[in-house]
Amino acid sequence: MSDISALSFEVAFAELEQIISKLESGDLPLEESVDLFERGRQLSEHCQNLLDKAELRVNQLTGAGQITPLSGA
Repeated sequence: MSDISALSFEVAFAELEQIISKLESGDLPLEESVDLFERGRQLSEHCQNLLDKAELRVNQLTGAGQITPLSGA
């Protein structure tokens, strides 16, 4: 398995979706399920960190932390 910190949001999220699908199937041995759950938790944390950083950048770009709509509506 690859280093999670090097994964882009899109790649990490896609892997997380695959893990969720495998876990929901219920066809895995216990040890593999636990390993996948742990990997999924790490991927989830990584995705959240990337989203938090993106939100901070957007807030900095819009000025004094004011959130403005991205569309012209």
